[in-house]
Amino acid sequence: MTTSSQENDWAAWMRSAMTGDAGAYRQLLVSLAPHVRAVARSRCRSLGAPEGEVEDIVQEVLLTIHLKRGTWDQSRPIGPWVAAIARNRLIDVLRRRRHVTVPIEDVVDSLQAEDLTPELSTRDFDTLLGHLKPQQRDIVRSISLDGGSIRETADRLQMTEGAVRVTLHRALKALAAFYRSGARED
Repeated sequence: MTTSSQENDWAAWMRSAMTGDAGAYRQLLVSLAPHVRAVARSRCRSLGAPEGEVEDIVQEVLLTIHLKRGTWDQSRPIGPWVAAIARNRLIDVLRRRRHVTVPIEDVVDSLQAEDLTPELSTRDFDTLLGHLKPQQRDIVRSISLDGGSIRETADRLQMTEGAVRVTLHRALKALAAFYRSGARED
């Protein structure tokens, strides 16, 4: 809790600092640090955050005050402005530091298994592409194999980009179906 005398001093130092008085600015920061430290320590305790976070929060708050000092409205009290910065920096520091530890035993059953699907040879892929209509085959080759863009492919084939997207989607869906049906035959 700040006193009105303390807030008046802070406001006077900040006003002087904003006109270029480095001594007043130093006095402001020296005076603010213990107050910010006490607030950070209290909030860390109440939130169950480690005591080691306090100094990081103090530094973040003082740096933010330095960077945002031009945003303080001199016609308003400085205490609530400092408190808002302290609250926001505290939240930011704690968010960045939040670590969740989950034992591997708790998630081992939900981990994705390694993909053991055999890779396609060029011949197999050409066989699958042979099931497509010529336009679908051309679009798949252009975009998926040659790395062309939708726009380039659409321009080359004199189609709209939307039509190319739809044709590509349908072709890939058909390829997946052909592949699945071929894999069951093996």
